[in-house]
Amino acid sequence: MLSRIAESLYWIGRYVERAEDTARILDVHLQRILADPWTSEDAACRSLLAVMGMPMEDEPFTSARVVGLLGLDERSPSSVVGALAAARENARGARETVSSEMWECLNSTWHGLPNARRRVEQQGVHAFFRWVRERCAVMAGLTDATMSRDEGWLFLVLGRSVERVDMTARLLRTHERAGGSIPSWLTLLRSSGAWETFLRTYRGSLDDRHAAEFLLLDRLFPRSVFAALSTAESCLTDLEPDPGRAGVATDAQRIVGRARTNLEFRGADELIDDLAPVLASLEKTCSQVNEAVSRRYFRQTTAVNWVRGAVVA
Repeated sequence: MLSRIAESLYWIGRYVERAEDTARILDVHLQRILADPWTSEDAACRSLLAVMGMPMEDEPFTSARVVGLLGLDERSPSSVVGALAAARENARGARETVSSEMWECLNSTWHGLPNARRRVEQQGVHAFFRWVRERCAVMAGLTDATMSRDEGWLFLVLGRSVERVDMTARLLRTHERAGGSIPSWLTLLRSSGAWETFLRTYRGSLDDRHAAEFLLLDRLFPRSVFAALSTAESCLTDLEPDPGRAGVATDAQRIVGRARTNLEFRGADELIDDLAPVLASLEKTCSQVNEAVSRRYFRQTTAVNWVRGAVVA
């Protein structure tokens, strides 16, 4: 597979997942402010922007401004609208690999983005977030149903899994900064699409230990951090069919495997006590994996210097 196509598929997976998870994080943020009238809106907004790695100014922040920055900013690939536009642009560069149904889904979603502000004004931000989640779910379903399980599929799922680890860690950091109250866990589980599954797993018991254990360590829930790390590790293994006689073949496998092991052998109580450093470590892991995958599989460009009509790279 051409490195250009592999890179486009990897980023399609990342950007679609980023759009969905950013919508979920914003939903959690707004619901928490509405549920707790004593919460300082400016402080909560600054905490969210810090978690998302966004630059901040001295002016006071409001929820509407944060929705504009993280939800509707077309120029930022970190926003919901920007991530969907970037996913469509990458799909356009890989038209020979993605299915026509996947392309039509991303293209129609992109054409619906100009109505995003109107949707927010008329129906509220929660309706817009629900629409984003539904479009991303359609895209995920079409990906599963129409792509062959070849290298292209592996790169797309790898990108989706890496982004899911990163964004789930950020989602949990918004909760950790909020103080870890029980209502916050309930909102967090609902926005993660995990509430009903969590209730069936723990028979209605809701406490910090069980909620953190479910979102970080559960092997069967696909949006848990452990499940996403395991999927990413499996994709990297399949991309390297000849691992050699010792260790693993690539830096990316080593980084992901270490992160998965670090989670797998932690007890739930230990996880709660070390939640902040664990989440920070997961975000660092995702950044390192992205760099390792880019070095290994994607095209590397160097500066081009012109010397009297000759090109020197």
